[in-house]
Amino acid sequence: MRFTLKKHKCSSRPPKYKKMLVITDMTMPQMTGENLAGELIRIKPDIPIILCTGFSASMDEKKAMDMGIRAFVSKPILKRELSEIIRKVLDGKKH
Repeated sequence: MRFTLKKHKCSSRPPKYKKMLVITDMTMPQMTGENLAGELIRIKPDIPIILCTGFSASMDEKKAMDMGIRAFVSKPILKRELSEIIRKVLDGKKH
């Protein structure tokens, strides 16, 4: 069974904010960060996404970048490092 955002009643038209950013983990119940990112990019191709993972055999930085994910972060990460990555992503730079 394919899991989609529609099951969670997510609007296909996200609210209009000046800056949007999604930070997600690779491992979550019911949906992987990879699937979430794919669905979000399908709905809004320019949405900046940061994908965090402790370890993933199915995802690496190259695959994440090829999907359109703006930053691939290995955990653990310091708050300062995460804030720097967020700033770069919001400024339109890939990490």
